[in-house]
Amino acid sequence: MTANVTPNLTVLSADNIQQVHETALTILEKTGIRVADPNARRVFKKAVGGKTDQDRFLIPGELVEWAINTAPSQLALYCRDGKPGFKLGSPGTEGAVFGIGVTNLYYQEPLDDRVVPFDRRHMVCATRLGDALDEFDVISTPGVIQNADPMEGEILGVLEMLANSKKPLILLVSDPTAFAAALDMIDELIDTANDRPFVMPYFNPITPLILNAETTIKLDLAVSKGLPVIFSNYGMSGATCPITPGGTLALLTAELLAGLTYCQLLKAGAPVVLGSLPAAFDMGSMLSMYSPQSMLLNLACAEMMSHYSLPHCGTSGGSIGWGPDLMSGAILWANHLSSTLGKIGLVPFVGNNFDSLAFSPATVVYAAEIIQFSREFSQGFSLDPEELGLDEILSMEPGASYLTSQLTLQKFKAYMQSSRVWPMLSLEKWQEKGCPRAGDILRKHTDKLLREILPPQGYEQLLSGGEEFIKKVCKTMRKTGK
Repeated sequence: MTANVTPNLTVLSADNIQQVHETALTILEKTGIRVADPNARRVFKKAVGGKTDQDRFLIPGELVEWAINTAPSQLALYCRDGKPGFKLGSPGTEGAVFGIGVTNLYYQEPLDDRVVPFDRRHMVCATRLGDALDEFDVISTPGVIQNADPMEGEILGVLEMLANSKKPLILLVSDPTAFAAALDMIDELIDTANDRPFVMPYFNPITPLILNAETTIKLDLAVSKGLPVIFSNYGMSGATCPITPGGTLALLTAELLAGLTYCQLLKAGAPVVLGSLPAAFDMGSMLSMYSPQSMLLNLACAEMMSHYSLPHCGTSGGSIGWGPDLMSGAILWANHLSSTLGKIGLVPFVGNNFDSLAFSPATVVYAAEIIQFSREFSQGFSLDPEELGLDEILSMEPGASYLTSQLTLQKFKAYMQSSRVWPMLSLEKWQEKGCPRAGDILRKHTDKLLREILPPQGYEQLLSGGEEFIKKVCKTMRKTGK
């Protein structure tokens, strides 16, 4: 079947794109960026000149254009066993790619939404859940282990992700030393070809327009190892970005282009995924949140990256919801449906509540239902002669039933919409079952799923080898004082 009626969502015109691009270049040429790390400063000084002790660099438009043209237009991430995972970029895009995450400090128990500190057990549960659900293509660091030494906890978190899923991994590790140790551990435990990466680190600058030392140090290491990287910024309109959507888009685009330029200066042709997490800032509650404008900015950023022929990473629908509730559902629907209809590449951090503080397995399962629906919606439908079925229509009299027609019998399964969570109940059946609440069914389904998921093959071996590696690394760190 050829889907030749395909819905799509476009925000920017060609003139809009050119205006944003020119404004971003002007920001980099006249305001520039602040660079914290001495090594990163040397990279920029060599490229654009400047004094030895300066930390602010103006980036000429010609250098930015060179970086755009030098970076790869697409990349592929693989599974741990070397099998294909997913592709990002233009051309060759496969639609929006979804993942669970990210770096939550708390965990919401699936049955009652009770919030507890995120610990190692929760890393296991979250990773296995993302591995088991087909709607998710990648696992992003779900949380930060709270019941361990901070540095050891970050490496343990990577180990549990590695051992409990074969899917591609997106790593968020804050400490540069722990990040280096985590990459060394992966190299020791997994024998993978350099042309089949299954790990992609994620980095943030400090908005507005600061390349902080932790980010550039980790970027240096990841690029030197040939890993694809995500460079994504987080901006709150009216706080860290201009209050207007247009100003926010221009500033965040400039910041992304600065990060891209730095990566290409480190190694020409380094694979980079760019994207923004635009948010509104509520001055009453002092919380960030999604707004209609920030959703539009997410789509607009994706269109800018498509214009540059660069892979994209966008927002994931994490909200100030209190669980898998009405507040969360509204944002998840808006984010995921618009992502499948626009030019969004990666949607990496699904499943958090309370402004990305609490990981909720039940929200992940709810989101999987939304993703399935959104993907089917985005596929459109066909007007091929076989699908129109004109001959069958002409053969039927007015008032005839199509229930047992030849085309219905051939294709009814292809057009069935079903849920793995909620049964289809008539009013009478719902009443017979005691008027169950949809949220209760979701929570029980999630709890059952978590209890039944088994670890992937080789789990014990990976865990044992990783724990031994971490013991050695932590012992060395204590001796050296690092």
